[in-house]
Amino acid sequence: MFDLTGRVAVVTGGNGGIGLGMARGLARAGARVVVAARNEHKSGAAVEELRALGSDALSVRTDVTDEHSVKALAAAVAEKCGRLDILVNNAGVNIRVPAHDLRLEQWHQVLDTNLTSAFLCARAVHPHMKRAGAGKILNIGSMLSIFGASFAPAYGASKGGIVQLTKSLAVGWAGDNIQVNAVLPGWVDTDLTRETREQFTGLHERVLARTPSGRWGVVADFEGIAVFLASRASDFITGAVIAVDGGYSSVV
Repeated sequence: MFDLTGRVAVVTGGNGGIGLGMARGLARAGARVVVAARNEHKSGAAVEELRALGSDALSVRTDVTDEHSVKALAAAVAEKCGRLDILVNNAGVNIRVPAHDLRLEQWHQVLDTNLTSAFLCARAVHPHMKRAGAGKILNIGSMLSIFGASFAPAYGASKGGIVQLTKSLAVGWAGDNIQVNAVLPGWVDTDLTRETREQFTGLHERVLARTPSGRWGVVADFEGIAVFLASRASDFITGAVIAVDGGYSSVV
């Protein structure tokens, strides 16, 4: 039920962090993983790692904020792999500036990278999934899909939008047998959150105090949820929003 042998999975931003963690899980389950990102050096290293796990992985240089680049990605995957079964919309960026200091170009940068890109990628893969009669789309949200943060208004808006985009696509494409779900990571130890901890004194301690599991997440925590939502095991789950946060969002 969890076997992904023969499936092709595109992971945007799959050359590091949570995206690479999910890519590892998909590769271990048998999927052919396509890493879609701008940094070709990082993507090359990720592909080598995924191939070592048994996946016939490849990378496609992609700017997920550019409509033409995204269309080219979907076309390239269909041509090289013959199919496109799974999309993980993981690419993201954060600019930590309070709303009163946030410039319009910064707002657009975050919204375009985090939210508009998910729409563009989902729209680009839809014809391929519809033609195949099935598909899985995983959108990566955040704890800021739920909570507010004074230092990240654009990021919070983009991740809140991810949840509603997920629900709209799930309803709209259910008849095409395409399941669309969202994963909300809690506080996870990545390069981005290390920068945040350096910027905000005491954040590390506050996260540990609130998280029932008593630790920060690690990227390996996302391998299982990626396989589950990409496999036949989740065929009757769509429009769901699943927190992977060690219980952080359950604490009052």
